[in-house]
Amino acid sequence: MEKRIAKDLLSIGAVFLRPNEPFTWASGIRSPIYCDNRLILSEPEVRDRVEQAIADTVKKRYPECESLMGTSTAGIAHAALAANILRLPMGYVRSGAKDHGRANQIEGKLSAGDRVVVIEDLISTGGSVIEVVEALRAAGADVLGVVSIFTYNMQKGLDRLKEAGVKNVSLTNFDVLAEVAAEEGYVPKEDVRRLIRFRDNPSDESWMK
Repeated sequence: MEKRIAKDLLSIGAVFLRPNEPFTWASGIRSPIYCDNRLILSEPEVRDRVEQAIADTVKKRYPECESLMGTSTAGIAHAALAANILRLPMGYVRSGAKDHGRANQIEGKLSAGDRVVVIEDLISTGGSVIEVVEALRAAGADVLGVVSIFTYNMQKGLDRLKEAGVKNVSLTNFDVLAEVAAEEGYVPKEDVRRLIRFRDNPSDESWMK
């Protein structure tokens, strides 16, 4: 599954590798990779495989799940589509409470003790998804874990998730994607080592040399 999803993400440009012309993240870090999993929604065949993989992963890894909760905004559509496959309730968590109406941060029905799984499109340092988990826990939910489409496998992210007691299962990850990209000719095979060096320490720009 990891290689199939990686191949799909590369084929539709949802994940784009450019080690010789790095992208600049908002943090200022220069990166050989750009990820926009929103493009999955525009590609029906890939979308079907991704949503089925999310549903299968929830059933296998979190069989006691009672509801899916998407992260705002990128995880909402994926949570809705996977919940439809699983015939489960679905909701989503805003980045902050609304400043009008009922001032909700969590949208959709949620009762104390509900066993939920969070659906996220992308995990880098883990901060955003941890905030979602904490909001759900504060509302009384039993958060079983997270299913994400792609993770960078950065050590900082892995450490933060572990410290927060959050289990994440990703459909694919940076290491697999780099391997598939070389196999499929998206990057030269000798660039894989450079990509992994970036993943190991994004702040160290020596990978570009």
